[in-house]
Amino acid sequence: MSDVFRAGISEHIRVAQAAIEQVDLIGAIADRLIATFESGNKLLVFGNGGSAADAQHIAAELVGRFRSDHRPLPAIALTTDTSILTAVGNDFGFDEIFARQVNAMASPGDAVWALSVSGRSPNVLHGLDAARDRGAATIGFTGRSGGSMKDRCELLFQADHECSDRVQEIHQLAYHLICQRVEAYFPALPQGA
Repeated sequence: MSDVFRAGISEHIRVAQAAIEQVDLIGAIADRLIATFESGNKLLVFGNGGSAADAQHIAAELVGRFRSDHRPLPAIALTTDTSILTAVGNDFGFDEIFARQVNAMASPGDAVWALSVSGRSPNVLHGLDAARDRGAATIGFTGRSGGSMKDRCELLFQADHECSDRVQEIHQLAYHLICQRVEAYFPALPQGA
């Protein structure tokens, strides 16, 4: 079993090292979020399964705190309202759960951040299409191939793997770096402000 563990850790290191080639992209995503928040707009973020948990994690870091206190930033995970998810899924189909919310909440100047390991999840793709239609910036996190997200995202981070575990591990590293940069730009408001 220790060989399996060593192999997994070695593969993680390889995929993390490959992400170094995208540091400028990571910075560009952080800058896009900074510009979004600086202009008074918001972030909508979503994904399925582990990526849904990542979406919630990203929103929590931006609304709450990452490493230090910062101004609370308007980030909404579209994966958390079970009434909306089940009603839209029932009435319009599961493929529309994110698009319906994006159409309801996105405005020009907002940012929409979609996460999908395969880049082929229909509900994620429909959400990105709705974001473009609404005039929101589109950011994507995906795996090696990029799937159909390549044609839908202005900024697309691709972890160099196809397996969910390795891809999501690198997604977490990248979005933590993004949150760190955004947080540094928006210091905490003075007490009583």
